[in-house]
Amino acid sequence: MRFGMDIGIDLGTATVLIYVKGKGIVLREPSVVAINARTGKVLAIGDAAHVMLGRTPGIVNAIRPLRDGVISDFKVTEVMLRAFINRVNKGFMRSLFSPRIVVCVPSVITPVEQKAVEDACKRCGSKEVFLIREPIAAAIGAGIDITKACGSMIVDIGGGTTDIAVISLCEPVVDFSLKIAGDRFDEGIIKYVRRKHNILIGERTAEELKINIGCAYPREEELTMDVRGKNLVTGMPVTVTITSTEMLEALEEPVSQIFEAVHSVLERTPPELMSDISQRGIVLTGGGSLLYGLDRVLSTKIGVAVVVADDAVSCVAIGTGRALTMIDKFASITDD
Repeated sequence: MRFGMDIGIDLGTATVLIYVKGKGIVLREPSVVAINARTGKVLAIGDAAHVMLGRTPGIVNAIRPLRDGVISDFKVTEVMLRAFINRVNKGFMRSLFSPRIVVCVPSVITPVEQKAVEDACKRCGSKEVFLIREPIAAAIGAGIDITKACGSMIVDIGGGTTDIAVISLCEPVVDFSLKIAGDRFDEGIIKYVRRKHNILIGERTAEELKINIGCAYPREEELTMDVRGKNLVTGMPVTVTITSTEMLEALEEPVSQIFEAVHSVLERTPPELMSDISQRGIVLTGGGSLLYGLDRVLSTKIGVAVVVADDAVSCVAIGTGRALTMIDKFASITDD
């Protein structure tokens, strides 16, 4: 009999989700850490640090230690992970038993990046760390039976990466990881507003535009949103009204790049599995998949049914948690 907690971690560029066996998702917080630039002291982690983005004085840095789906600042990531794990692994049992952790990684990851993830988890007190590819975890979390000899296609659009895979018998037959996802959507909006209106807006404002009126396919009804930014000519604060049609234009490039990546994976897919995908369709997961009309534009361009998974944001975290029960039976889905 095994004691201690089994934990699944979606170590996302934008958000960290933690799944505990028997409890479900118990933590969902932004991947942000606020640090005193002079002393190196950690001031806030997660939600408390996220509200500081773009609003801190020079002495305080609100940073994201993960970029494009991988660890860019190892020490800060370790501090963040330790804090999150401690929040969910409390009490007397923590002092006696270390948690067993399954953590997701992008489809394409270097050995150095892989070791960084493993080391960060082990330094947080775990003796057993298993890695699982993001699209595999997303497929499990979306309720797809990956154990069958049948092709299933998953497109997981997170904050830093879009991971695409055709899966059969617990293994990715064809996969690809694209460093274009939710964060690039925000960057595209910032660049567009700057170019079109000569106004500079921040990351949080761009994210609000994306969520509220952003679209990849024309909306049936035009939406507008007033945003405040800095006029690049006068340097003064100014308010401008942005339309959903403008968002369609701002997001055209990153959406097209995601389509090209999906098309490339389909081109490399064996005919029999392609036939399965044509019948079963493509499943979208991740926060980026919630962009209005993204499923519709992909379906129109590809000619295959595209659906957004239920609770798309949580699919990877749920999948990592469920994978804990599959480690012994389906060892091939993880990399130890």
